[in-house]
Amino acid sequence: MTETITTTTRPAHPIRQLLAASVGNAVEWYDWYAYTFLATYIADQIFPKGSGNSLVPLLSTFAVFAVGFFMRPVGGLLMGAVADRRGRRAALTVTILLMGGSSLLVGLTPTYAAAGLLAPVVLVLARLLQGLSVGGEFAASTTFLVESAGPGRRGLFSSFQYVSTTIGQLIASGVAALLVNTLSGGQMDGWGWRVPFVFGAALSLFGFWIRRGAQETRDPLREKARPALFEALRLHPRASLLICGITAGGTLAYYTWTSYLPTYAELNAGISKGDALLAGTLSLAFFALLQPVGGMVSDRFGRKPLLLFFGLGFALLSVPMLKLISGSFVSLLVVQCAGMVLLTGFTSISAAVNAEIFPARVRAAGIGFPYSLTVALFGGTAPYMGTLFKEIGHSGLFPWYVALLCLLSSLVYLRLPESAHRELDR
Repeated sequence: MTETITTTTRPAHPIRQLLAASVGNAVEWYDWYAYTFLATYIADQIFPKGSGNSLVPLLSTFAVFAVGFFMRPVGGLLMGAVADRRGRRAALTVTILLMGGSSLLVGLTPTYAAAGLLAPVVLVLARLLQGLSVGGEFAASTTFLVESAGPGRRGLFSSFQYVSTTIGQLIASGVAALLVNTLSGGQMDGWGWRVPFVFGAALSLFGFWIRRGAQETRDPLREKARPALFEALRLHPRASLLICGITAGGTLAYYTWTSYLPTYAELNAGISKGDALLAGTLSLAFFALLQPVGGMVSDRFGRKPLLLFFGLGFALLSVPMLKLISGSFVSLLVVQCAGMVLLTGFTSISAAVNAEIFPARVRAAGIGFPYSLTVALFGGTAPYMGTLFKEIGHSGLFPWYVALLCLLSSLVYLRLPESAHRELDR
């Protein structure tokens, strides 16, 4: 089947495009991480231990371990299809409104004491919608960012995917910390935990306003026939598998270094929770600054050198780096920052690499489903795998697990054709 190539020109205002994608993405991830940072307060109000109802702990487990990550592939497929069939801007508008609505729903969720079993049901529904939104956001914003870039700038624009994600995470952490340190325990339990979610809903309206002024990067109405829901998987199975292979090691390393490492240091090196969180925050800020540098390097020298720098670097250094973590704050900060440098070889260009694999007709859905599925399988389970190894008395195996998966992804990178200097299919 021959792909139909549209003649859509590059946007006249690329910086405005970059702002529309980045602001919206930061808001999306602020809402997603706010739940993570405030989960203990939510659990106390929505899933009380003494409820005496066997369905409550079941729903709690379902919400925490399954709903968030495993709705993301569905979101990637559905919102990716919207982006391919209705346009990238339409999908970006839907995802940010969906995230804003689900964030407001979390903020307004009744307590178990007030509504009984309805409370956890409402919260699970909100997390379903959040997972759907986040999965769709990556599919739509990836294609939008890369298609908005001028010649020789796709890597640079791609890097803002993780710049904005990290900013959203840092804002969520800062808002949560401010509330916890300002309000009393009773106030946090009563209403304080709701504030970040209502604030997130308001931020989503701001993101929606920004995105309304963005220029569409590809007009699907020029196609004689719009792509079917599973067309990307059916006609491009090799490309779909490539996305999985490219992403597996990267998502495991990303969630290990950005989310799980503070907990790993607490469990295995005896570092205090305060020091672990401070090291994590500082390294995340450092990580955000590195992303545009990685993107520009890839535009100059290609995608493969950076991917191999990441993959082989983690394959060789994951074990020694994690063994270097002692009981000191400095050791953790050094290891986290060193890992962030290596990780930038993947994160700064993953959006560009993914977008350059698929033709424009099915680019968003083609990226969204396999990417989000791989993140759910390997990234979302990273903390649980680390904890599992610890519980069975073999915590030293977790670094080898990270190294092995990064080595397998490196084999994919070796066979990947260089795409940095090719014209992007539009």
